[in-house]
Amino acid sequence: MPPIHGHCDPKFAPVKDAFEANFEMHNEIGASVAISHEGKFVVDLWGGHLTAERKSEWAEDTIINVWSSTKTMAAMSLLLLADRAEVDLHAPVAKYWPEFAAAGKQDVEVRHFLSHSAGLSGMDTPVPTEALYDRKWMTEQLAAQTPWWQPGTQSGYHALTQGFLLGEIVQRVTGQSLGAFFKAEIATPLDADFHIGVPDEAMARICPLTPPSETIPLANDGSIAARSFANPALDIAATATDGWKKAEIPAANGHGNARSIVRIQSAMVNGGEAFGKRIMSEAGTQRIFEEQTRGTDLVLGIPVTFGMGYGIWSEETPLGPNKNTCYWGGYGGSVVFLDMDAKICVSYVMNRMEPGLAGDPRGMALIMGVYQSLMA
Repeated sequence: MPPIHGHCDPKFAPVKDAFEANFEMHNEIGASVAISHEGKFVVDLWGGHLTAERKSEWAEDTIINVWSSTKTMAAMSLLLLADRAEVDLHAPVAKYWPEFAAAGKQDVEVRHFLSHSAGLSGMDTPVPTEALYDRKWMTEQLAAQTPWWQPGTQSGYHALTQGFLLGEIVQRVTGQSLGAFFKAEIATPLDADFHIGVPDEAMARICPLTPPSETIPLANDGSIAARSFANPALDIAATATDGWKKAEIPAANGHGNARSIVRIQSAMVNGGEAFGKRIMSEAGTQRIFEEQTRGTDLVLGIPVTFGMGYGIWSEETPLGPNKNTCYWGGYGGSVVFLDMDAKICVSYVMNRMEPGLAGDPRGMALIMGVYQSLMA
């Protein structure tokens, strides 16, 4: 059992127990978990090691690629612009990005990007990994492409493309890239060590990912799911390169830890304010729960109900006793979980990836520990 560092309010001892059990029972290598309750940190724990060789310890300021947990940051950026009335989520994308109207997409709305229902979950043009580092090339290809299904009718997880779509709206409206806007308007005011495009001074603190024992099985049946995962492909090895770390891939390459995620997402739980900084109005945070799509996702193959940028509570995916909850996570196991009723914000990040895109027992055990603590 490696040493566990940090702070845990005694009331939330079941979370610490679950965190320790992940090392004992689930072969955890290195990880961090953080929780805020009513706007205050009650859990901030980290432990384990940076690699499977277990020579160097996970430190207080270790950061790591959290894959699609980054999407909550991109969504929050759009919700902030909507709260400022700079973006209308129900407006056609072409209002802000005229070139996007090509190939029959003139009626696609901004909210379709947030709910993974724009029909652009993958790309027709082959995408080498290095192309993901070129925002201009990616957005030009997406603007020219014909949707794979009728936009707005159903979700199909936009694993890598969503960030470029949302990012181009931010770029057109503010003149800043999504990473730069997020840093200036959200991360820096909240003193959060989370980066979409890692600066030079933070590079040495990045922990490498330990790949899963199995990769995502790829069918070759021409289905939307198969085409989505095949192009652009998820390349775990690329995450070790400087090109990946420094690029802005707002759907997948955010680097942070559980503490930094909670510093940011706590604002969404607490009416738009966190740690003495107001980011948006309470009404702006509640837009998360405007249901956009419901049903079996065309790419993930599981039931998902999407609001504005987050998965939201449904009978198929309750994820807790309260209905005003929302969530997302990242490839391999990272988790972002928000309960507006209990005013709880939870994040878990780790380096040993599990197969699959829909979470694993480690993160769920921590969330269960939260509710066990609240009911005690």
